[in-house]
Amino acid sequence: MSPRPAVRRPALPVVPALTVAVLLSGCGADIETDSEAGAEVTVRRCGESVPYTVPEKAVAYEGGSADKLFSLGLTDHVLGYVMPPANPPVSESPWAAEYAEVEMLSDDLLNKELVVSHKSDLVVAGWNSGFSDRRGITPEILDRLGIQSFMHTESCYNYPGFPERTAPFDGLYTDLERLGKIFRVEDRATEVVDGLKERVNKVRTAAPKTDPLPVFLYDSGTDQPFTAGSQVPPNDIIKTAGARNIFDGLDERWTQVNWEAVTRAAPEVIIILDYGDQPAKQKIDFLRKSPRTSRLPAVRKNRFFVLDYNEGISGPRNVDGLEKFAAYLTSLSR
Repeated sequence: MSPRPAVRRPALPVVPALTVAVLLSGCGADIETDSEAGAEVTVRRCGESVPYTVPEKAVAYEGGSADKLFSLGLTDHVLGYVMPPANPPVSESPWAAEYAEVEMLSDDLLNKELVVSHKSDLVVAGWNSGFSDRRGITPEILDRLGIQSFMHTESCYNYPGFPERTAPFDGLYTDLERLGKIFRVEDRATEVVDGLKERVNKVRTAAPKTDPLPVFLYDSGTDQPFTAGSQVPPNDIIKTAGARNIFDGLDERWTQVNWEAVTRAAPEVIIILDYGDQPAKQKIDFLRKSPRTSRLPAVRKNRFFVLDYNEGISGPRNVDGLEKFAAYLTSLSR
């Protein structure tokens, strides 16, 4: 992964009386300090309207959650992060300096005891990716404990009781805007979202408009592959770059399929999702050696594109992954 340096932003003009200015820089954003900061603001959490006060001790689960907070200049309001082994080292992040300023709370899965013991006042994670009925940490449970929670919009399409459906990139923009409202840094959020949209639109404009190459995303699995359906960022990465996810018809997030379906689709490119604990080379070696995949067009032509884990889960680095994948497609000779 090629880290993108943090962009230094000028301070915003002074805002009207009774409100302290929100000062923005590449390192952080000062939250309003008058009585407005203690007031509640209503923001949607998936399909549910929820009141929030400005958090001071946020806990982020995985890189996508932390990146969203750091990109809005909210490092001073992040207590720490939970980072399971699948995540690449935070030292490789564009926000490595921000990660260094907060505490790594755990290298395991998110759990209620950790959040409670650290007296967190906000948990940022995805539904069934961080939050989990099975593991006993859900927004409903945290509500009863007086702990605020925020869910990635792209994970909301099957959230029980309050589903919300949106394209993954739109979900990323929505998350940044909603977090901006919660932390009272709406101007910063608008600036970040506008910058991401501009980069995405630049790729979309340059992408081929006909004959999209079929692409298979290989996450993991040998007996049956785990891949990306239509409800996760890689689907938008592939589509925006001018190609076609062979499983874009699956109304799922990350899901299991079978090798027969992969073979029938004859992918011309394979995206390898690169985990910290499941390196890309290991997966490519398997695809080259397995009799079920060795004759796939992408394997025969050695067309493998490695997508960093944090470029594949919801977060600002999705756009880094998009730009790299679009450049890779451009480099191919058909």
